Amino acid sequence: MSDRKQGFDTLQIHAGAAPDASTGARQVPIYQSTAFVFKDADHAARLFNLQEVGFIYSRLTNPTVMALAERITHLEGGVGGICCSSGHAAQIMALFPLMMPGNNIIASTRLYGGTYTQFTHTIKRFGWSCKFVDFDDLDAVRAAVDDDTRAIFCESIANPGGYITDLDAIGAIANDVGLPLIVDNTSATPYLCRPIEHGATLIVHSTTKYLTGNGTVTGGAIVDSGQFDWSASGKFPSLSEPEPAYHGLNFHEALGGMAFTFHSIAVGLRDLGMTMNPQGAHYTLMGIETLSLRMKKHVENAEKVAKWLEGDNRIESVTYAGLPSSPYYDRKDRICPNGAGALFTVAVKGGYDACVKLVDSLEMFSHVANLGDARSLIIHSASTTHRQLTDEQREAAGALPNVVRLSIGIEDADDIIADLDQALTKATA
Repeated sequence: MSDRKQGFDTLQIHAGAAPDASTGARQVPIYQSTAFVFKDADHAARLFNLQEVGFIYSRLTNPTVMALAERITHLEGGVGGICCSSGHAAQIMALFPLMMPGNNIIASTRLYGGTYTQFTHTIKRFGWSCKFVDFDDLDAVRAAVDDDTRAIFCESIANPGGYITDLDAIGAIANDVGLPLIVDNTSATPYLCRPIEHGATLIVHSTTKYLTGNGTVTGGAIVDSGQFDWSASGKFPSLSEPEPAYHGLNFHEALGGMAFTFHSIAVGLRDLGMTMNPQGAHYTLMGIETLSLRMKKHVENAEKVAKWLEGDNRIESVTYAGLPSSPYYDRKDRICPNGAGALFTVAVKGGYDACVKLVDSLEMFSHVANLGDARSLIIHSASTTHRQLTDEQREAAGALPNVVRLSIGIEDADDIIADLDQALTKATA
């Protein structure tokens, strides 16, 4: 049994966890402790020298949080991972070891509005910049790379429109130009998509969404494939040269495939402090135990609801990649073999006013700035999550004024349709 590769449904319950050695507790305990006692002075020194894995201080590592990181890492097929305070924190943490002032990243135009804002404005405060490119234009992606580019970034299933990125093609470009590909896998989860198998170097998650699945806690995660050679180009000195922020340790030389993970703990979490709390990690561990069951239902419902909406004469269009009419339908089986997710947008006849009336008329749907909940959710992206973007940026992201974003939950699909039906009647009267 120990040599057998375990299946996804088994890993989502058992990976990173074992009965507690001292108490026999079967569920991962919440280790609500700031610090952890050293065995002796030599033990403390070994931990700080990264000669031994263990626990020092919960800003760096915590047993509950580490169990979650290991579980997500196993599900994604990576070698190491860390958890942090939010999905946005995960994005900054992923870039932190790679970037220096003057460096840039290349990102897809199809991104969550908050990420677009983070990459447009916030990262400039670090001296970084971002070039936004249509990732369907592979020549444009390749042409955007320059000597200062340090990463390529995209979402596997893009928020809000449910667009599926051709990770194979983007991964091949990243490999050709010697850059890490960072993929936000929040909307897909590792049940629907495994980006490392398509060339991704790093994966980021907002664990707030489908991984937790119940809208209770915020969190983020980063998973490292362990496959990138950080020393090959000389572009990543924090990993390939003596790191002055950690007594001159050469992380890649000393730690190989685990270099990024240990740097993110020893330097990133230490100095940025974007730490996940152990209670939040506990909630997410419990959520992941039913991830595959929930995602199957999410996808089943989304397919049924999207098909119904596409056939309704009050609707102009539906962006769901699981519909045969979608231009990204052919990518579904290759990139997301278990389904196209449960996130998509709907263009409503009647424009902005009809969208507002639709949102206000729904009874079962929740109007919230979130996705990936067990409950069905709706939001008008143009006036909320993508409000800070220009008209051109909103159009590129698929967040037009006549569009609402749906996150289809795991309720009875007929009840979801009935709620949309009565609200559309009021919205388009």
